[in-house]
Amino acid sequence: MRQRYLALLSVFACLPATALTFQTRLENIEWKVEGDQFECRLVQPVADFGSGEFVRRAGEQATFQLRSSSNVLGTGSATLLAAAAPWQPGRGDINLGSVRMARGGVLFTSSQGQASRLINGLLDGRSTVVRNYAGEAGRAMEVRLLPVKFSKAYSDYQVCAAKLLPMNYDQVRQTRVDFPGSGIELDANAKARLDVILEFLKADPTVNRIELDGHSDNSGNRLTNRDLSRRRALAVMEYFKAHGIAENQIRVRFHGERYPLAANNSAANRARNRRVNIQLDRVTPVETASEKAPETPAAPAAQTDTGKPLIKS
Repeated sequence: MRQRYLALLSVFACLPATALTFQTRLENIEWKVEGDQFECRLVQPVADFGSGEFVRRAGEQATFQLRSSSNVLGTGSATLLAAAAPWQPGRGDINLGSVRMARGGVLFTSSQGQASRLINGLLDGRSTVVRNYAGEAGRAMEVRLLPVKFSKAYSDYQVCAAKLLPMNYDQVRQTRVDFPGSGIELDANAKARLDVILEFLKADPTVNRIELDGHSDNSGNRLTNRDLSRRRALAVMEYFKAHGIAENQIRVRFHGERYPLAANNSAANRARNRRVNIQLDRVTPVETASEKAPETPAAPAAQTDTGKPLIKS
């Protein structure tokens, strides 16, 4: 391992004078793992620049982000590379395509495919490099994340990722459960979907409003269809209530056959239309009169020496 470090030092000492590289000194390199049920991050701080971060949200694969308060690389297009390690001669850099750079903050977010190849490269001893030629007189500028200490940090990152929720808020906030049959019973697939939503609700108590919209196909008359859509929405509400969700957080509406997802011209399409749409939201609780702070009592009326109220003219 010491030989690898020495090889890295020799290579970076030999970089062309025209190239400006931002990287952390070898002895100061560290990878940080941060996260919770909603998101995991694997971060390498980059001296005098910002940080490079692998970010994995619940329900998704990782992406790679470059962060900086001020983007000295410049805007426009930059190249993303899994750069060959100096101790592995005969292997070239892997060009992972271009990214569009912003001016500050998150400079870019890679695709999931690019991030996966960067991670594999770091595990294989490659450096993550973002290179741009937008500097003065086309000067090459780059940010480089080195693979030092990556394997251990990546193991910790995987432990974090294993604890992520099945879905994130963007994925779970609008969903639906289907009723393939003509009745109102929740099948195994519907319950499994509701269980995922319940898991998220218990993890994030700020999501405090559930809207349920019941629908039907056009098989029956309008009154029958409207009642079926109501009973389907109520079946979902009862499932939520049975698993600890307060009824006052749930709003139920039912529409019968009015809003089909597909034309009611086949058995498959009619099955798609028998559904309950579920929308989650964060709503600021409305303060009731009983919860308001008591008003300051009015001062007693001024009185004369005789004890009678003083009346001003």
